[in-house]
Amino acid sequence: MSCCPGPEPESDALKMSKTCSIVFLLFAVCLSGALLAQTDERTLGDHPLIERFPDSTLEEIEVLEDSNYRLVLGTLQRNREQVVPEDSLRLRGDVTKITYQVSQEFSGDDVHDFFRQQMAEKNYTELFSCSGRACGSSNYWANDIFRNRILYGPERNQYFIAMRAGEDAGSAAHISLYIITRANRRIYAYLEIVEDDVSRGVVSIASPELLEALNERGSVSLPGVVFASDNSLAESADLSAILELLRANPGLQFYLVAHLSGDEDLETLMDRSGNRAEFLKQQLVQAGIAPERLTARGVGPLAPNCEIADCAERVELVLR
Repeated sequence: MSCCPGPEPESDALKMSKTCSIVFLLFAVCLSGALLAQTDERTLGDHPLIERFPDSTLEEIEVLEDSNYRLVLGTLQRNREQVVPEDSLRLRGDVTKITYQVSQEFSGDDVHDFFRQQMAEKNYTELFSCSGRACGSSNYWANDIFRNRILYGPERNQYFIAMRAGEDAGSAAHISLYIITRANRRIYAYLEIVEDDVSRGVVSIASPELLEALNERGSVSLPGVVFASDNSLAESADLSAILELLRANPGLQFYLVAHLSGDEDLETLMDRSGNRAEFLKQQLVQAGIAPERLTARGVGPLAPNCEIADCAERVELVLR
């Protein structure tokens, strides 16, 4: 009785060939996954309004829809345990936050120069900038303004630029850029891009109450305009109503008339109210309103009557 012969043992060459094939297959899978991840990262991390620095990698991206946003337009200072900028602009819109890490072959100066050149090429408008110790404490920027502790570093190694996208970009978006080289030599470029309804192509409908008042009287007292000083708005100030009205009626021109009463002499009150009107105009211009549409005037206490209960420090929008 004969038995069937079993399979011949594999040769060493055949075993090695199979092993190499498996290793090559695993390598190909890993490589394709890495390339796919790189493609996804590039798609997510590059905002249409501003390009990343070459040889930088995406660390984090976050999108907040329909959010209130304060654009820093001045140096930072601590006031009653709260960090506030000397000047700022209140915005509302979708906020995209992007953190990039830059290769250490470059310097913070290189990154700053790259974004400066890009701003010039895209015709973006600089609203405020600072560098080094002139920006104040990096701790304030990282933890109080951006709430991103990875951005903390030596004060001498920081840059900040606030900018508005120009007409070439077809939007009214605003961008904050912060660059820091940390003590461990890691370089980060951090962006916050704010796109309001206009920059997203959504037509805004002005408040019917404001439009009704303008149609009836030719003027209206502006809600939400509250001054902390003659050259700054209070934290509670909200310019969304007036911006909505101005953007919904691009063909109209207005006077911005500031009123102010008090114990000071008439000349001082006139000058102060004029400063307030001019400051408010600049805030609106920085938000994308054409400057030729607005004429700023201050009348101090000379027009005490108004349609609201407390009108001592009001600002009126008067149809021209």
